[in-house]
Amino acid sequence: MFKTNVGGIDRTLRILVGLALLAGFFLNADASMRWLYLVGLIPLVTGLVGTCPIYSMLGLNTCPLKKS
Repeated sequence: MFKTNVGGIDRTLRILVGLALLAGFFLNADASMRWLYLVGLIPLVTGLVGTCPIYSMLGLNTCPLKKS
């Protein structure tokens, strides 16, 4: 459906950042603006799926070129 435009290192970093932010959501139960940690869902999902809509709009691609 969507073209893969997120490369390996980028995907790994997105997943790690997403998991770290979600861990902060669960570990800081008494924080006043705890809901901001849920922003971690965005990098987590884009890392797992391998496509980023913003990269598509800007014409960016961190995937290595496929050799033919």
